Amino acid sequence: MLVEIKRLNEKVDGIYGYRRITLNLNRTLSRPVNHKRVYRLMRITGIQSVIRRKRKSYKASTPQYVVENVLNRDFHAEMPNEKWLTDVTEMKYGTISKAYLSAILDCTMGRL
Repeated sequence: MLVEIKRLNEKVDGIYGYRRITLNLNRTLSRPVNHKRVYRLMRITGIQSVIRRKRKSYKASTPQYVVENVLNRDFHAEMPNEKWLTDVTEMKYGTISKAYLSAILDCTMGRL
């Protein structure tokens, strides 16, 4: 029993706690294993799960510059390139890298 717990803990790099190890053992072994027994054996041998860091919660920020509402929700345009809409989205990837996605829409699209 203890050998299977150690093997499974090494296989998953120590991220499983006693509950997930119990579920895994019950799936692989021919006889059922009690979660209290797995907990006790893990405590005796000093096997602990790795506690992951909590993700930072989103903090709303105030915009630095607010543009005047020129369109006033009148999105109809007679000629191409008369009214354009855009939105910029910041996406984080890796540890410190950022990418910006900017979608641009001409208000006459579909009316040509």
